[in-house]
Amino acid sequence: MIGQTLSHYKVLEEISRGGMGIVYKALDLKLNREVALKVLPPELVSDPDRKRRFVQEAQAAAALKHPNIATMRWLKLRAHLRSRPAFSEGRSLCP
Repeated sequence: MIGQTLSHYKVLEEISRGGMGIVYKALDLKLNREVALKVLPPELVSDPDRKRRFVQEAQAAAALKHPNIATMRWLKLRAHLRSRPAFSEGRSLCP
């Protein structure tokens, strides 16, 4: 997926991968800024439970409002589900 353009986001690099999807660093071509793009791969979109949990996770994150928490945005393209939080440079919080 690296190098591909999804909607108006150019995928630059993979940041992390886990049970709920893959997170990529991407460039918003309309606003010329870096974002994090979380993708539920096509093979998991067909799993209703995975899809429900992905949506639930994004809704929970989007409900948080604080100056130190990134804003969530949603995209649904082709067979993928994507959430797009703002990208923040720094070290991973994963252990």
